[in-house]
Amino acid sequence: MVYLTLLLCFIASLIITPLVKKFAFKIGATDKPNQRKVHQKIMPRLGGLAIYISFLIGWVFLRPTDELTIPLLIGSLIIIVTGIIDDMRELSAKVKLLGQIIAALIVVLGGAQVHFINLPFGGVIEFGILSIPLTIVWIVGITNAINLIDGLDGLAAGVSSIALITISGMAFLEGDVFVSSVAFILLGSTLGFLAYNFHPAKIFMGDTGALFLGFMIAVLSLLGFKNVTAISLIVPIIILGVPISDTFFAIIRRIKHKKPLSAPDKSHLHHCLLEIGFSHKQTVLLIYAMAACCGLAAFIFSMATMWGALFMIAVLVLAIEIIVEKVGLIGKEYQPILRFISSRNNGMKNR
Repeated sequence: MVYLTLLLCFIASLIITPLVKKFAFKIGATDKPNQRKVHQKIMPRLGGLAIYISFLIGWVFLRPTDELTIPLLIGSLIIIVTGIIDDMRELSAKVKLLGQIIAALIVVLGGAQVHFINLPFGGVIEFGILSIPLTIVWIVGITNAINLIDGLDGLAAGVSSIALITISGMAFLEGDVFVSSVAFILLGSTLGFLAYNFHPAKIFMGDTGALFLGFMIAVLSLLGFKNVTAISLIVPIIILGVPISDTFFAIIRRIKHKKPLSAPDKSHLHHCLLEIGFSHKQTVLLIYAMAACCGLAAFIFSMATMWGALFMIAVLVLAIEIIVEKVGLIGKEYQPILRFISSRNNGMKNR
């Protein structure tokens, strides 16, 4: 039944997306080229509405039930409305953030909270009243992380699909029917849209899609791995390694250059890869590969021993740091590890 629903959502999205494209042009929900954008012509950007409608069709067909069903549907509706208005009129960052916080608060008060974590060497950290703000920060943070990587044709939709495959697979293995079912529904809806969104794109998902996918992925990853050990809690962070890393280093970059955290720039991962010579399609496929590696690493990590997990964390952090330095994600002059490796190699040659 789940696989049939995935197919249904995929077909529904294939049919609905062209209709949404016409609707976007009709209401003026378009994206105009500028110095920060990669595209060269006016594009419809309401594609997320097609994902959402297909998602609702799949939900009605499969009817996944949980105590969070109503809060999740209400929260996602608020996100969709916020995104549609933004795609039409470009809301301020504060208004968009308010919409995200309200949606997150509804889900959190509905029961999606991390109340405690068990430490690897014994003991428990109880979050108490802090569980609410911490969970909201996670949901809002991931929502915006997905939104920030939506800079190339098919990028956010593809990375989100890879994350959903990982989340649904791990939830299925753990016997979490609700999370795996919802993730499959969302996956089918996103893949159908991706058929029109991959380079060269015929429609953009806009904030309607990026915020919706980010919100849903944030909640689903939280539901699949809440109330667990400190080590296991890292699993959703690994799954979403690409958007989280890009967002984290964007914050570091803006702090370093003394710019507002909400200030846009052209130094995200996809921009850096384009700058060093990769084509549009190559850049997207390369980031897909990075996201797939993160998904595979999450699977391996979840089955590793504690010391194995710690070793994997160290390897992942080192790999991310080298990529950051190689592509200039913080700045071209920031290369501490690469300089260290180069100096060691030179030292060995001079012996």
